[in-house]
Amino acid sequence: IAQDIFQRLLARGFLLQDTLEQLRCESCGRYLADRFVEGTCPFCAYPEARGDQCDKCGKLINAVELKNPQCKLCRGTPVVTPTEHLFLDLPKLEGRLEAWLERPLAAGDWTANARHITRSWLRDGLKPRCITRDLTWGTPVPLDGFRDKVFYVWFDAPIGYLSITANYTDQWERWWKNPQQ
Repeated sequence: IAQDIFQRLLARGFLLQDTLEQLRCESCGRYLADRFVEGTCPFCAYPEARGDQCDKCGKLINAVELKNPQCKLCRGTPVVTPTEHLFLDLPKLEGRLEAWLERPLAAGDWTANARHITRSWLRDGLKPRCITRDLTWGTPVPLDGFRDKVFYVWFDAPIGYLSITANYTDQWERWWKNPQQ
């Protein structure tokens, strides 16, 4: 189902390709997932910040921003390496998303926090979001030039709810595509 949704996004022109800098451990011979990198937080100088966030100051971090990064597997020093990835072109979807959001935001169906975060993302303008990673585990990307990559968990995991339902019933679309419920 994740691959099918990906193919539909690709066919409709909602994906783009760009270069992303990632940390690669030459000793381990692989790009490092965020949880396999630790270093000094660039905001508060906490020495044990992870590759995705700092547990001391709570800020989100891009792993390449860490000071003195270390591979948590071998304690080697990873290097910043450019790699090609696919991105969901969220700016292209912004107008349609804003129109769709009018009803649930006005109706108060969402929590105040969810409304606030959503409005702030739209106020600041949506940015393209990477949907692939250089990992060996996960759902493979079905596209030439990207077959050695997998879908990034933020893209793949929510779709997993659809997939698990499809494992239990061939009527899964009746459950998920029912706007009255």
